[in-house]
Amino acid sequence: MDSAKLIARAKNILTTPKTEWPVAAAEPATVNSLYLGYIAIIAALPVIAQFIKGSLIGTSFMGVTVRAGIGAGIGRMILGYILSLVLVYVMALIINALAGSFGAKPNLIQALKTVAYAWTAWWIAGIGVIVPWLGLLIMLVGGVYSIYLLYLGLPHTMQCPAEKAGGYTAVSVIIAIVLGWIVSLVLGLIFVGALGGAAMSGMHVTGSNGDTVTIDGNSALGKLAAMGQRAEQASKELEAAQKSGDSAAQSAAMGKMMGAMSGSSGPVEALAPDQIKAFLPAAVGNLKRTGISAERNGAMGMQVSEASAEYRGDDNQRITLEVTDTGGAKGFIAMASAMAPEEEKETEHGYEKTYSDNGNLIHEEWDNQSKSGEYSVIVGKRFTVKANGNADSIDELKAAVGSIDLGKLESMKDSGVKSE
Repeated sequence: MDSAKLIARAKNILTTPKTEWPVAAAEPATVNSLYLGYIAIIAALPVIAQFIKGSLIGTSFMGVTVRAGIGAGIGRMILGYILSLVLVYVMALIINALAGSFGAKPNLIQALKTVAYAWTAWWIAGIGVIVPWLGLLIMLVGGVYSIYLLYLGLPHTMQCPAEKAGGYTAVSVIIAIVLGWIVSLVLGLIFVGALGGAAMSGMHVTGSNGDTVTIDGNSALGKLAAMGQRAEQASKELEAAQKSGDSAAQSAAMGKMMGAMSGSSGPVEALAPDQIKAFLPAAVGNLKRTGISAERNGAMGMQVSEASAEYRGDDNQRITLEVTDTGGAKGFIAMASAMAPEEEKETEHGYEKTYSDNGNLIHEEWDNQSKSGEYSVIVGKRFTVKANGNADSIDELKAAVGSIDLGKLESMKDSGVKSE
């Protein structure tokens, strides 16, 4: 392993991707050299960070810090690492098989380069899980930038025509998201048969010289893949924006492409902080609001807004109520809502379940011993409303969510959507 070369490649692919992709594409390589010299090292960063966060630092909530056992943490880290390495190769196979559909030239080594170097931003951003509060935003930015890197890289590694790079990127990303969900479910020790079967049924991958991917248009994955077709025009605009050198135009074009990929008819402007903050009531039952905040963040043309308030009572009750507008990612939230399995499990001290009610995906969990839990609802396949904390029962958390006008929130599901 040449550490200096590895660091240089990671640095260049992140900071100067337009000039680094042609260099990377032209380099001789093998599966072993790519894994041992790059993938195995960079892919280890996020799983190590997750172990540090979960088993050493822990997650703090309501003054209590929860840490996973060292043994369990190591086991999860090893399993996560192995699955991530397998996922890279599976994605390389799929990108290679998709090549013919987008005028590219099948080449498994080049496909593996594509995944390895495009995912660099996501892997490095995964270290952000250690950072309180900002970790998810760091990972979001890394994920979006990896999509951008994939878009820039495909014309060089897979020799894909520039005008088809957007669609090629979209379909690849959508399949990666589905596979990522399955890996997450495996790591969460959740049965994946229902989700995996629903997502992957209808797809057939072959490995002959004429590698192709056949996707049933009526399957769950087929419907996701169809979104790639809507990214073609957006990708042309992104190409034009790149040539212009206008950073604002590039951001807008990327936002439009992300909107097309996620199922939106155009870019989505998330609710302004004042708008989303207005949904949080001054009191929840006998609990008075003691603090409130709201913010709107954006990355590469995608916006997300969130408002949070804390409520306290006289008997140590403390509930946090949050409203989130997923904005530009609302299409992905819709996918998750449609594909998430309904499940229920009980423990000695409580329970956890996920189910649908009136078209909304609901998750609830409760611990009788600590008198704490969480109740969350996805509204209009765009907004999430969550209550968590210490209470007398799960009913108080449900009542906290019910104190928000969910009907009005759902009526705003198309707010800020710009059709183009």
